Amino acid sequence: MNPSAMLTEDQAWTAVLARDPAADAEMVYAVTTTGVFCRPTCPSRRPDRCNVVFFPDPASALSAGYRPCRRCRPQQRHTDAALVEMVSASLKRDRPVTLSELGRLTGRSPFTVERTFKRVLGVTPAQYQRQRRAASFRRELADGAARVTDAIYDAGYSGPGRAYENTQLGMAPGEYRAGGRDAQIGYAVGDCPLGKVLIAATPRGLCSVILGDSERELARELRAQFPLAKIQPEPRLASMLAQVVSQFSEHPATLDLPLDLRATAFQMRVWEALRRIPRGETRSYAQLAASLGQPTAVRAVARACATNPVAVVVPCHRVIGSNGKLTGYRWGVERKKKLLEIEGAAADRRA
Repeated sequence: MNPSAMLTEDQAWTAVLARDPAADAEMVYAVTTTGVFCRPTCPSRRPDRCNVVFFPDPASALSAGYRPCRRCRPQQRHTDAALVEMVSASLKRDRPVTLSELGRLTGRSPFTVERTFKRVLGVTPAQYQRQRRAASFRRELADGAARVTDAIYDAGYSGPGRAYENTQLGMAPGEYRAGGRDAQIGYAVGDCPLGKVLIAATPRGLCSVILGDSERELARELRAQFPLAKIQPEPRLASMLAQVVSQFSEHPATLDLPLDLRATAFQMRVWEALRRIPRGETRSYAQLAASLGQPTAVRAVARACATNPVAVVVPCHRVIGSNGKLTGYRWGVERKKKLLEIEGAAADRRA
């Protein structure tokens, strides 16, 4: 069962693993083996994924025959969660809703509304409403039943220009409706100290950086990522490739590359935190989770690192286990070790 129009089941499970407080206002989860349902932030031990089902609210879980957890008391909504529920319901309107309106609705100051909403959900009310519109727009396009123009207005946009500006599709809406078919993705391949590196970009920005041993292997992996796109070599990516290749040296160029990445809000927070780790330094998964204000989200942080689509640009190689071991790396632990050696040697010389 999809817990919410905003969350897929994978996103909901990630929220449960992370004990993400933002999800308390969005869903509850139930455990089929115990018959109990909980909030995502419940301190109880995480169940096996195969035994979990999701519901948009406690009432739905109760109707399905589950009973509330005695530890997290999911029926007793936290006051902040109740405020966020009220605000988010208002943000589902087909027009922009101002903070002043939200303040009058809740009886709080606009500042309090924005601060509370962002603390619980990780985004401002304005960002939340834009995300809802974009999600609605994408669903309409993927559905295939509506014309592109109808989908734009049905999603609450004032016109095509605003829709294209806010949805961040990385491809034209008609192409998205066709599952990405004929979307233009160019790529270039170069040599680096770790073998071969492929970069790929849409017209909006860099969408993939892959490490491997051969150009054929890299091209095959790129096509697996974007099976319906129109992919071809692009010589004009040479300068972008040079910036990325320089990251494998002791004298890297400053990265100034537009990115076009698909991510959940939690993944994006993790990737932004990764980019703040200084070159030559490392962090443990636990430290990274703590820096996000979610110290129990170690497994979810590790999963976000593992799904990073742009090697080196988002430096997930700078995250190690709490015991100092390198743990895993999407492109191989030996490559991770070599990258850290290169960065560490340069840092030692600067010191």
